Amino acid sequence: MMGSNHSILAKARWGVALSGLLLCSAAWAEARIEAVTGTLQSGAEVIRVELSESLAADPTGFVIQSPARIALDFPGVTNASGKSLLDFNQGNLRSANIVEASGRSRIVLNLKAATTYRLQRQGKSLLILLDPATAAAAANAAAPAMARVFESKSTSSDVAPIQSVDFRRGVDGSGRIVVSLSNSQVGVDLRQEGKGLTVDFLRTALPENLRRKLDVADFGTPVQTIATSQQGDRVRMRVEPVGDWEHSAYQSDNQFVLEVRQKKVDASKLTQGPGYSGEKLSLNFQNIEVRSLLQVIADFTNFNIVTSDTVTGALTLRLKDVPWDQALQIIMDAKGLGMRKSGTVLWIAPKDEIDARTKRDYEAAMEIQKLEPLRTQGFQLNYAKAADILQQITTSSGGAGGTGASTRFLSLRGSAISEPRTNQLFVTDTPTKLEEMKALLATLDVPVRQVMIEARIVEARDTFGKSLGVKFGGGAIGSNRSLTTGIANQTAITDGSGKLQTDFSKNFVNLPASVSGINTVGQVAFSVFNSSMTRFLSLELSALEAEGDGKIISNPRLVTADQNKALIEQGTEYPYSVTAPNGATTISFKKAVLKLEVTPQITPEGDIILDLDVNKDSRGETTTQGVAIDTKHIKTQVLVENGGTVVIGGIFEMEETNQVNKVPLFGDLPVLGHLFRNTTKASTKREMLVFITPKMLNQVRSASK
Repeated sequence: MMGSNHSILAKARWGVALSGLLLCSAAWAEARIEAVTGTLQSGAEVIRVELSESLAADPTGFVIQSPARIALDFPGVTNASGKSLLDFNQGNLRSANIVEASGRSRIVLNLKAATTYRLQRQGKSLLILLDPATAAAAANAAAPAMARVFESKSTSSDVAPIQSVDFRRGVDGSGRIVVSLSNSQVGVDLRQEGKGLTVDFLRTALPENLRRKLDVADFGTPVQTIATSQQGDRVRMRVEPVGDWEHSAYQSDNQFVLEVRQKKVDASKLTQGPGYSGEKLSLNFQNIEVRSLLQVIADFTNFNIVTSDTVTGALTLRLKDVPWDQALQIIMDAKGLGMRKSGTVLWIAPKDEIDARTKRDYEAAMEIQKLEPLRTQGFQLNYAKAADILQQITTSSGGAGGTGASTRFLSLRGSAISEPRTNQLFVTDTPTKLEEMKALLATLDVPVRQVMIEARIVEARDTFGKSLGVKFGGGAIGSNRSLTTGIANQTAITDGSGKLQTDFSKNFVNLPASVSGINTVGQVAFSVFNSSMTRFLSLELSALEAEGDGKIISNPRLVTADQNKALIEQGTEYPYSVTAPNGATTISFKKAVLKLEVTPQITPEGDIILDLDVNKDSRGETTTQGVAIDTKHIKTQVLVENGGTVVIGGIFEMEETNQVNKVPLFGDLPVLGHLFRNTTKASTKREMLVFITPKMLNQVRSASK
């Protein structure tokens, strides 16, 4: 009887303690807006407001036609979402504002067109169902509403100037930026960018005296600087705060106010740790048994908690608004406990006991693996080579057929061999390891994507040459001889019958224009003295001007697998002599080739990374040691989109020459010196460009099986 009374007394004490816990939790409970989300269902917008407590009644609200918005008031509710501005941009819903003031919170829905709404409570959630704008009845709301702070309301095409920009310190240490607008119809776009705030005043102008940067750090608020500038047809304001801050904004008539304040941290609440997502609870116990405390958490979470007999002791605990899984971890850390989870059952015991149990389980599994019978299974490989896969899954330390004592993916008794003729892999191991090997081979034996790389190597040349020269000679003629003058390729002497005479005398000066390739030199020949003279001087002026350009295009292309190197080259090998250390002379060869070496890698986004090595060699000058090789070499790594083209390099060369050949002394004479010299000018430009175009090839699969 005494034992029974003692049990009843203990239960009564526990009931009182539990009732005290519930009453305390209810007293601390405070309705909060935790999240606001929007979805589009059957063409209509549905806004879900998640609260910490169920609402006893629907919130009051009103609708405004112009601008179109819906406002809902939540008395006694605070904003715990951490956001005051939400952008949706779906259907008829543009965005939403959450404002907390005077012991209540207001949610303002900014719409594209005026519409009606319906409210529906579901547990701790409130659903706001917007009717389609086309079917909504027109309604006129006379109640005032806070102006939307990021909607273009200006209907006039005129640009309105900003009147003033002022900064003040609030009573709570907040920074208040006050902007006086020309009228109440100026649209404002407020957004957070990076570590600051950006405010755009649409279709406005900024006077010159307001285009400045304000340093307000001495006011002791989170705001440090305010920079205002003109950006096209809008005025942009950039606010730079520091620390952990939050902001709110409102517009009253032609005054826009932006407040930035320090975030308030409630020291009585624990922050939610990383990885915890359980429902929040509050606990306040003095010297309660750990087993009873775990039972409270079990009742709260509907989990089955099995407590080991070795779990003892008492604990004093006070937690407020903490996720239950974080609270459980705090309790276990305080008493040195550990946990193992199986489905909805939690086994809690001292860590040493759990570690010992885990070790015994692993040892038992190892013993079973040593005694488990082995099976052999063959795996047909379709894309990969069996010998390559065998080398990857095993590291052989001896033995034939690819088997060894040390393995990577097999058990200690497992072995594997490859059969190249049928491309099969035979594995001998326990059934568990065979299942693991099957899943591994399904991942490794997959087709490799192919990439075609096309290169266009363009070498453009631009040449220009100009040469001036003269032939200056003399001769003797008889009375029946005459000199034929004119534009010709030579000067001819004829007798009266027109027969060509061959006794033309040699030239005194021979500095004609240079003849290059197939170019023809233009010449002008005439006599200095007339034909009545017994002797005459012949003068022949020559000139050459050549201009040309050309392109040499190489177009190598190749196909290779993803992450496999491919090489293509074409050219000539030239021999040269090499002296060996013993004095003997041998013949070696060096290449003058066009080479394209590439390794492609396909990224998850579908782009292609290319490791490129391009050579464009040509035969150079001949030396006593052999033929020199002129080399153009590019080696790089680039990222190119599929089917795109990139220029990976350009080599530009320019060579200019100016050569003068002259007769000593006479060539330096003023004016007449041109008759005793010739001038050659040449200019050569060469440029090489390499265009690379990679393209993934579609995999062609056979329909037959």
